[in-house]
Amino acid sequence: MLKLRDIEIVVVVLGALLGGVSIVNADPIVKIDGSSTVYPITEAVAEDFQIAKNGAVKVTVGISGTGGGFKKFCRGEIDIANASRPISKKEMDNCKAAGVQYVEMPVAYDALTVVVNPRNDWVKVITVAELKKIWEPDAQGKITKWNQVNPAWPDEPIKLYGPGADSGTFDYFTEAIVGKAKSSRGDFTASEDDNVLVQGVASDKNGLGFFGFAYYFENQKKVKALAVDGDKGGITPSIKTVEDGSYQPLSRPIFIYVNIKAAEKPGVKEFVEFYMKKGPALVSEVKYFPLPAQAYATNLEHLNKKKLGTVFNGQSEVGLKIDELLKREASL
Repeated sequence: MLKLRDIEIVVVVLGALLGGVSIVNADPIVKIDGSSTVYPITEAVAEDFQIAKNGAVKVTVGISGTGGGFKKFCRGEIDIANASRPISKKEMDNCKAAGVQYVEMPVAYDALTVVVNPRNDWVKVITVAELKKIWEPDAQGKITKWNQVNPAWPDEPIKLYGPGADSGTFDYFTEAIVGKAKSSRGDFTASEDDNVLVQGVASDKNGLGFFGFAYYFENQKKVKALAVDGDKGGITPSIKTVEDGSYQPLSRPIFIYVNIKAAEKPGVKEFVEFYMKKGPALVSEVKYFPLPAQAYATNLEHLNKKKLGTVFNGQSEVGLKIDELLKREASL
Protein backbone atom coordinates (compact mmCIF):
# COMPACT_ATOMS: atom_id res chain seq x y z
CA MET A 1 0.00 0.00 0.00
CA LEU A 2 1.31 3.45 -0.96
CA LYS A 3 1.94 5.80 1.91
CA LEU A 4 1.00 9.52 1.77
CA ARG A 5 4.62 10.54 1.19
CA ASP A 6 4.86 8.10 -1.74
CA ILE A 7 1.72 9.58 -3.30
CA GLU A 8 3.12 13.11 -3.00
CA ILE A 9 6.32 12.02 -4.76
CA VAL A 10 4.33 10.39 -7.58
CA VAL A 11 2.26 13.59 -8.05
CA VAL A 12 5.39 15.76 -8.23
CA VAL A 13 7.03 13.41 -10.74
CA LEU A 14 3.90 13.33 -12.91
CA GLY A 15 3.76 17.11 -12.77
CA ALA A 16 7.33 17.33 -13.99
CA LEU A 17 6.66 14.87 -16.82
CA LEU A 18 3.58 16.85 -17.89
CA GLY A 19 5.47 20.07 -18.53
CA GLY A 20 7.50 20.77 -15.46
CA VAL A 21 4.63 22.14 -13.37
CA SER A 22 3.63 20.44 -10.13
CA ILE A 23 -0.07 20.29 -9.48
CA VAL A 24 0.58 20.37 -5.74
CA ASN A 25 -0.57 23.73 -4.31
CA ALA A 26 -0.95 25.14 -7.86
CA ASP A 27 -2.69 28.51 -7.62
CA PRO A 28 -4.82 29.79 -10.52
CA ILE A 29 -2.94 32.12 -12.88
CA VAL A 30 -4.44 34.84 -15.10
CA LYS A 31 -2.11 35.53 -18.02
CA ILE A 32 -2.26 38.94 -19.70
CA ASP A 33 -0.04 40.60 -22.30
CA GLY A 34 -0.14 43.28 -24.98
CA SER A 35 -0.37 47.05 -25.07
CA SER A 36 1.98 49.20 -23.01
CA THR A 37 -0.70 51.90 -23.10
CA VAL A 38 -3.29 49.71 -21.41
CA TYR A 39 -0.68 48.21 -19.07
CA PRO A 40 -0.96 50.85 -16.26
CA ILE A 41 -4.73 50.20 -15.93
CA THR A 42 -4.53 46.42 -16.02
CA GLU A 43 -1.51 46.33 -13.72
CA ALA A 44 -3.35 48.51 -11.16
CA VAL A 45 -6.40 46.24 -11.35
CA ALA A 46 -4.16 43.15 -11.03
CA GLU A 47 -2.47 44.49 -7.90
CA ASP A 48 -5.77 45.27 -6.16
CA PHE A 49 -7.32 41.98 -7.28
CA GLN A 50 -4.45 39.91 -5.90
CA ILE A 51 -4.71 41.75 -2.58
CA ALA A 52 -8.47 41.14 -2.49
CA LYS A 53 -7.90 37.43 -3.17
CA ASN A 54 -5.14 37.21 -0.53
CA GLY A 55 -2.76 35.92 -3.17
CA ALA A 56 -4.98 32.94 -4.06
CA VAL A 57 -4.91 33.98 -7.73
CA LYS A 58 -1.76 35.14 -9.49
CA VAL A 59 -2.00 37.68 -12.31
CA THR A 60 0.87 38.25 -14.74
CA VAL A 61 0.85 41.32 -17.01
CA GLY A 62 3.37 41.62 -19.84
CA ILE A 63 4.20 44.36 -22.34
CA SER A 64 4.77 43.09 -25.87
CA GLY A 65 2.70 45.73 -27.68
CA THR A 66 -0.84 45.31 -28.98
CA GLY A 67 0.30 43.29 -32.00
CA GLY A 68 2.58 41.11 -29.89
CA GLY A 69 -0.22 40.53 -27.40
CA PHE A 70 -2.68 39.48 -30.10
CA LYS A 71 -0.15 37.01 -31.51
CA LYS A 72 0.00 35.30 -28.12
CA PHE A 73 -3.75 35.65 -27.58
CA CYS A 74 -4.66 34.05 -30.90
CA ARG A 75 -2.31 31.16 -30.15
CA GLY A 76 -4.12 30.58 -26.87
CA GLU A 77 -1.04 31.42 -24.82
CA ILE A 78 -2.69 34.14 -22.72
CA ASP A 79 -6.16 34.64 -21.25
CA ILE A 80 -6.54 38.37 -21.86
CA ALA A 81 -5.02 40.75 -24.40
CA ASN A 82 -4.46 44.43 -23.63
CA ALA A 83 -5.06 46.42 -26.83
CA SER A 84 -4.75 50.09 -27.71
CA ARG A 85 -6.66 49.52 -30.96
CA PRO A 86 -9.38 47.10 -32.09
CA ILE A 87 -8.40 43.63 -33.26
CA SER A 88 -7.38 43.61 -36.95
CA LYS A 89 -8.80 41.43 -39.73
CA LYS A 90 -5.61 39.35 -39.87
CA GLU A 91 -5.70 38.84 -36.10
CA MET A 92 -9.39 37.89 -36.28
CA ASP A 93 -8.52 35.27 -38.90
CA ASN A 94 -5.63 33.95 -36.79
CA CYS A 95 -7.88 33.61 -33.73
CA LYS A 96 -10.58 31.89 -35.81
CA ALA A 97 -8.07 29.42 -37.25
CA ALA A 98 -6.92 28.52 -33.73
CA GLY A 99 -10.45 28.27 -32.36
CA VAL A 100 -9.98 31.27 -30.05
CA GLN A 101 -13.23 33.18 -29.41
CA TYR A 102 -13.31 36.40 -27.44
CA VAL A 103 -15.29 39.19 -25.84
CA GLU A 104 -14.24 42.75 -26.76
CA MET A 105 -14.28 45.16 -23.81
CA PRO A 106 -13.51 48.88 -24.12
CA VAL A 107 -12.10 49.97 -20.76
CA ALA A 108 -11.10 53.63 -21.19
CA TYR A 109 -10.27 56.44 -23.56
CA ASP A 110 -6.75 57.66 -24.17
CA ALA A 111 -5.45 60.94 -25.53
CA LEU A 112 -2.43 60.01 -27.60
CA THR A 113 0.00 62.78 -26.68
CA VAL A 114 2.69 64.45 -28.78
CA VAL A 115 5.59 65.64 -26.62
CA VAL A 116 8.84 67.60 -26.87
CA ASN A 117 11.67 68.39 -24.50
CA PRO A 118 10.88 71.18 -21.96
CA ARG A 119 13.83 73.19 -23.34
CA ASN A 120 12.07 73.35 -26.70
CA ASP A 121 10.86 76.98 -26.77
CA TRP A 122 9.90 77.23 -30.44
CA VAL A 123 6.81 75.03 -30.72
CA LYS A 124 3.69 74.93 -28.58
CA VAL A 125 1.16 74.00 -31.25
CA ILE A 126 1.73 71.50 -34.05
CA THR A 127 -0.66 70.85 -36.93
CA VAL A 128 -1.69 67.47 -38.27
CA ALA A 129 -0.10 68.49 -41.58
CA GLU A 130 3.22 69.23 -39.83
CA LEU A 131 3.09 65.89 -38.02
CA LYS A 132 2.45 64.14 -41.31
CA LYS A 133 5.37 65.95 -42.90
CA ILE A 134 7.59 64.67 -40.07
CA TRP A 135 6.38 61.07 -39.90
CA GLU A 136 5.32 60.02 -43.41
CA PRO A 137 7.55 57.45 -45.20
CA ASP A 138 8.85 60.04 -47.71
CA ALA A 139 10.31 62.04 -44.81
CA GLN A 140 12.94 59.39 -44.11
CA GLY A 141 16.40 60.82 -44.68
CA LYS A 142 14.90 64.10 -45.97
CA ILE A 143 13.11 65.85 -43.09
CA THR A 144 15.94 65.90 -40.58
CA LYS A 145 15.74 69.46 -39.18
CA TRP A 146 13.05 71.47 -37.46
CA ASN A 147 13.12 74.29 -40.02
CA GLN A 148 12.35 71.82 -42.81
CA VAL A 149 8.97 71.29 -41.17
CA ASN A 150 8.26 74.95 -40.44
CA PRO A 151 10.63 77.76 -41.51
CA ALA A 152 9.90 79.61 -38.27
CA TRP A 153 11.55 76.80 -36.33
CA PRO A 154 15.34 76.56 -35.82
CA ASP A 155 17.98 75.01 -38.03
CA GLU A 156 18.48 72.16 -35.57
CA PRO A 157 18.31 68.38 -36.01
CA ILE A 158 14.98 66.80 -35.14
CA LYS A 159 15.26 63.58 -33.12
CA LEU A 160 12.24 61.29 -33.22
CA TYR A 161 11.02 58.75 -30.66
CA GLY A 162 8.02 56.48 -31.16
CA PRO A 163 6.45 53.11 -30.41
CA GLY A 164 7.64 50.06 -32.32
CA ALA A 165 5.81 48.29 -35.14
CA ASP A 166 4.03 45.88 -32.75
CA SER A 167 2.41 48.80 -30.93
CA GLY A 168 -1.26 49.67 -31.34
CA THR A 169 -0.30 53.27 -30.59
CA PHE A 170 2.00 53.20 -33.63
CA ASP A 171 -0.84 51.77 -35.73
CA TYR A 172 -3.35 54.38 -34.58
CA PHE A 173 -1.00 57.35 -34.85
CA THR A 174 0.12 56.49 -38.38
CA GLU A 175 -3.47 55.99 -39.52
CA ALA A 176 -4.67 59.22 -37.88
CA ILE A 177 -1.74 61.37 -38.99
CA VAL A 178 -0.30 59.81 -42.16
CA GLY A 179 -3.53 58.24 -43.39
CA LYS A 180 -2.53 54.57 -43.33
CA ALA A 181 -1.72 52.29 -40.42
CA LYS A 182 1.98 51.36 -40.13
CA SER A 183 2.88 53.89 -42.85
CA SER A 184 5.86 55.66 -41.31
CA ARG A 185 9.45 56.63 -41.75
CA GLY A 186 11.74 54.09 -40.17
CA ASP A 187 14.65 56.26 -39.02
CA PHE A 188 13.48 56.95 -35.48
CA THR A 189 14.21 55.50 -32.06
CA ALA A 190 11.52 52.87 -31.49
CA SER A 191 10.48 50.96 -28.38
CA GLU A 192 7.46 48.99 -27.15
CA ASP A 193 8.18 50.42 -23.68
CA ASP A 194 6.81 53.95 -23.39
CA ASN A 195 9.15 54.72 -20.51
CA VAL A 196 12.07 54.38 -22.94
CA LEU A 197 10.42 56.98 -25.21
CA VAL A 198 9.87 59.34 -22.27
CA GLN A 199 13.53 59.12 -21.33
CA GLY A 200 14.60 59.67 -24.93
CA VAL A 201 12.66 62.92 -25.34
CA ALA A 202 13.52 64.04 -21.79
CA SER A 203 17.25 63.75 -22.51
CA ASP A 204 17.24 65.38 -25.96
CA LYS A 205 16.49 69.08 -26.49
CA ASN A 206 15.54 68.38 -30.10
CA GLY A 207 13.44 65.32 -29.29
CA LEU A 208 9.84 64.77 -30.35
CA GLY A 209 7.77 61.69 -29.58
CA PHE A 210 4.30 60.34 -28.95
CA PHE A 211 2.68 57.90 -26.49
CA GLY A 212 -0.35 57.45 -24.24
CA PHE A 213 -1.56 60.27 -21.99
CA ALA A 214 -0.80 58.44 -18.73
CA TYR A 215 2.92 58.32 -19.54
CA TYR A 216 2.89 62.05 -20.30
CA PHE A 217 0.99 62.88 -17.10
CA GLU A 218 3.41 60.92 -14.93
CA ASN A 219 6.38 62.68 -16.56
CA GLN A 220 5.20 66.28 -16.92
CA LYS A 221 8.44 67.59 -15.43
CA LYS A 222 10.46 65.67 -18.02
CA VAL A 223 8.47 66.29 -21.23
CA LYS A 224 6.09 68.97 -22.59
CA ALA A 225 2.81 68.18 -24.36
CA LEU A 226 2.03 70.01 -27.59
CA ALA A 227 -1.41 71.24 -28.56
CA VAL A 228 -2.52 69.53 -31.77
CA ASP A 229 -4.31 71.51 -34.49
CA GLY A 230 -6.61 69.38 -36.62
CA ASP A 231 -8.06 72.45 -38.43
CA LYS A 232 -9.88 73.79 -35.36
CA GLY A 233 -6.96 75.44 -33.60
CA GLY A 234 -4.53 73.92 -31.14
CA ILE A 235 -6.20 71.60 -28.62
CA THR A 236 -4.34 70.26 -25.59
CA PRO A 237 -5.19 66.74 -24.33
CA SER A 238 -7.29 66.76 -21.14
CA ILE A 239 -10.33 65.09 -19.59
CA LYS A 240 -12.56 67.84 -20.99
CA THR A 241 -11.21 67.75 -24.55
CA VAL A 242 -11.40 63.95 -24.67
CA GLU A 243 -14.93 63.79 -23.29
CA ASP A 244 -16.29 66.55 -25.53
CA GLY A 245 -14.57 65.05 -28.58
CA SER A 246 -12.53 68.16 -29.43
CA TYR A 247 -9.09 66.54 -29.07
CA GLN A 248 -8.99 65.00 -32.51
CA PRO A 249 -7.77 62.98 -34.26
CA LEU A 250 -5.70 61.53 -31.38
CA SER A 251 -8.42 60.47 -28.92
CA ARG A 252 -9.12 56.75 -29.03
CA PRO A 253 -10.72 53.90 -27.09
CA ILE A 254 -8.50 51.24 -25.50
CA PHE A 255 -9.53 47.66 -24.76
CA ILE A 256 -9.07 44.28 -23.19
CA TYR A 257 -10.03 41.11 -25.08
CA VAL A 258 -11.05 38.09 -23.02
CA ASN A 259 -10.70 34.52 -24.30
CA ILE A 260 -14.19 33.10 -23.62
CA LYS A 261 -12.86 29.60 -22.94
CA ALA A 262 -10.25 30.99 -20.54
CA ALA A 263 -13.08 32.76 -18.70
CA GLU A 264 -14.19 29.32 -17.49
CA LYS A 265 -10.87 28.86 -15.63
CA PRO A 266 -10.62 29.62 -11.91
CA GLY A 267 -9.74 33.25 -11.38
CA VAL A 268 -10.15 34.61 -14.93
CA LYS A 269 -13.86 35.45 -14.79
CA GLU A 270 -13.45 36.77 -11.24
CA PHE A 271 -10.63 39.00 -12.43
CA VAL A 272 -12.69 40.39 -15.33
CA GLU A 273 -15.66 41.05 -13.03
CA PHE A 274 -13.32 42.82 -10.60
CA TYR A 275 -11.86 44.82 -13.52
CA MET A 276 -15.28 46.06 -14.65
CA LYS A 277 -16.35 47.01 -11.10
CA LYS A 278 -13.13 48.58 -9.83
CA GLY A 279 -11.63 49.60 -13.17
CA PRO A 280 -13.30 53.02 -13.61
CA ALA A 281 -11.73 54.40 -10.42
CA LEU A 282 -8.36 52.90 -11.30
CA VAL A 283 -8.58 54.29 -14.86
CA SER A 284 -8.80 57.78 -13.33
CA GLU A 285 -6.07 56.96 -10.82
CA VAL A 286 -3.57 56.11 -13.56
CA LYS A 287 -4.65 59.23 -15.52
CA TYR A 288 -6.70 57.83 -18.36
CA PHE A 289 -10.33 58.71 -19.02
CA PRO A 290 -13.03 56.32 -17.72
CA LEU A 291 -16.09 55.43 -19.77
CA PRO A 292 -19.65 55.93 -18.46
CA ALA A 293 -20.74 53.26 -15.95
CA GLN A 294 -23.05 51.63 -18.49
CA ALA A 295 -20.06 50.67 -20.66
CA TYR A 296 -18.61 48.44 -17.94
CA ALA A 297 -22.04 46.92 -17.22
CA THR A 298 -22.40 46.15 -20.94
CA ASN A 299 -18.99 44.47 -20.95
CA LEU A 300 -20.06 42.13 -18.13
CA GLU A 301 -23.37 41.43 -19.86
CA HIS A 302 -21.48 40.44 -23.02
CA LEU A 303 -19.23 38.14 -20.99
CA ASN A 304 -22.13 36.45 -19.18
CA LYS A 305 -24.20 36.05 -22.36
CA LYS A 306 -21.14 35.07 -24.40
CA LYS A 307 -21.62 37.84 -26.96
CA LEU A 308 -18.50 37.24 -28.98
CA GLY A 309 -16.53 39.17 -31.57
CA THR A 310 -15.83 42.81 -32.35
CA VAL A 311 -17.94 45.77 -33.47
CA PHE A 312 -15.07 47.07 -35.63
CA ASN A 313 -14.99 44.32 -38.28
CA GLY A 314 -11.21 44.33 -38.33
CA GLN A 315 -10.96 48.06 -39.03
CA SER A 316 -9.48 50.68 -36.74
CA GLU A 317 -11.39 53.95 -36.89
CA VAL A 318 -10.01 57.44 -36.37
CA GLY A 319 -12.09 60.04 -34.55
CA LEU A 320 -14.59 57.71 -32.87
CA LYS A 321 -16.28 59.60 -30.04
CA ILE A 322 -17.26 58.04 -26.72
CA ASP A 323 -21.04 58.10 -27.33
CA GLU A 324 -20.58 56.52 -30.75
CA LEU A 325 -18.46 53.73 -29.26
CA LEU A 326 -21.04 52.98 -26.58
CA LYS A 327 -23.91 52.77 -29.09
CA ARG A 328 -21.93 50.39 -31.22
CA GLU A 329 -20.90 48.10 -28.35
CA ALA A 330 -24.45 48.04 -26.96
CA SER A 331 -25.77 46.78 -30.30
CA LEU A 332 -23.42 43.76 -30.46
